[in-house]
Formats: sequence, structure tokens, C-alpha cells
Amino acid sequence: MNVFPSLYTRRRIINSIGLSVSVVAMLFGLFWLCWILLTLLDSGLPALAPMVFTHMTPPPGSTGGLLNAIAGSLMMTLVGTLIGTPIGILAGTYLAEFGQRGWLAPVTRFINDVLLSAPSIVIGLFVYEVYVVHVKHFSGWAGALALSIIVVPIVIRTTENMLRLVPTTLREAAAALGAPQWKTINFVTLRAARAGIITGVMLAIARISGETAPLLFTALNNQFWSSDMDRPMANLPVVIFQFAMSPYEDWQNLAWAGALLITFSVLTLNILARVLFRQSATTH
Repeated sequence: MNVFPSLYTRRRIINSIGLSVSVVAMLFGLFWLCWILLTLLDSGLPALAPMVFTHMTPPPGSTGGLLNAIAGSLMMTLVGTLIGTPIGILAGTYLAEFGQRGWLAPVTRFINDVLLSAPSIVIGLFVYEVYVVHVKHFSGWAGALALSIIVVPIVIRTTENMLRLVPTTLREAAAALGAPQWKTINFVTLRAARAGIITGVMLAIARISGETAPLLFTALNNQFWSSDMDRPMANLPVVIFQFAMSPYEDWQNLAWAGALLITFSVLTLNILARVLFRQSATTH
């Protein structure tokens, strides 16, 4: 008769220990995250002046801003997203709607998992070898291509998962009305999963917004204004890396301002993505 109380007591103790360790781990992570954000705000807000958005990156000892770097990052992020998103959506649609049989879908999923976990510097080196070496110069196109390769696996995974959440009854209802499969996919399943797919695209944009390593091997940098994607192009991640490593205080201040801009941009995109994903999950 005393076995059950002792077993219950032991389980409660184990549960309390596990819960305590989890809470301590969470607080440990939040402590460092809050410390990083507070340091970023403390050093970045004083440097975030209107000049940051209206002047080019300066030489040491001169006043300037990050206009060319901001514009270059936006251009390469936009082009990389436009290249990677259609490929990711089409591949994710194939895996969800047609990939139940055969060898192609499992192989595609395996390669996609490898790309998801691949270090971004490896992708930068790959684009450097297959593109930059052959054209013999760095360029914004090379940077956008490297970013698009990072976008593709994220959009594939999200698209496939969101399409699998669409109830099979919707597909069956469309088929019962005589709709061919391509119409069912276009007008039923993709529309039902639209919010989730957009969430995946936004998460991909947030991922590539702060990537530095691929751009070091592809777009490099440009101290002046340039809208020519076929030439080296300024971008925020590389400018932050170079300015933060420099001994000049004015460059370091601009690096803090750029880091603050990227952080809050990524934070905003992640919040929007979470809101859209929650709405999509609620709908399903």
C-alpha cells in the first residue's frame, strides 16, 4: 500500500527538478539575449542620426552615413528573394502534392535538409567558384545569387509543411466538382496555405538580411553609391564587419548604428511572420 505514495512522490520530485532546470536554462538564455539587446541599444541609438540615412560611408575621420550600404542590402535582398521564392514554392508544392511516391522526393528532401544546415560561408565559396571566378569580378548579382540559395531551402520546407496542413477534404471536394489537379493546387491548396507560405518567405528574408560571410566572397563592398548590380556593391553586413574591426571611433559608431538597423528589421520581420503563422494555424 505504501508503494503508490512513494512512486507519486518520486515522480513529483523528478518533475520539479526537470521544471527547475528548464526555467534556469530559459532565464540563462534570456539574460544573455537581454544583455546583447541592451548593449546594442546603448551603443546604437546615440549613433542613429538622420545622417545615417542620407550620407554615404565615409573615409576615416569624416562624417558620413550608411545610405549606400542600406540601398545595396535592400537591392540584393530583394533580388535574392525574387530568385529563391518561386523555386522554393514550386519545389515545396511538388513535395507536398506529388512527392508521395518515387525516389525524387526523398532525395530532394535530403538535399534540402543539407542546404538548411549548411554554413552560409560554404554557399558564399560555392558562388565564388562557379560565378565570381568566371566573370573575374565581384558583383551584386553574385551576392543576390548566394542569398537566393539560402532562401530556397527555407521556403521549400515551409511551403511543404503548410500544404500538408491543408485538409485532404478540400482536395477531395475540388476533385468531386471535376477540377483537375493543377486547378485544385492553384485555387484551393495554395490559397488555403497562403499565409503560411508568406510566413516562410518572411523568415527567409529575415535570415538573409544579416548574412555577412556569403557577401564577403561575392558582393564584397563599395564605399560609394552604386546601383549597378554587375559591380561590387555596398551592403550593411560587410560594412558592419569592416567598421567594427577598424580602430576608428566614427566607423565603430556607424557599425553600431547598422547593427541596430539590421536587428530591428529582423525582429520586425520575425514578429510579422509569427503573427501570420498563428493566424494560419488558427484558420486550419
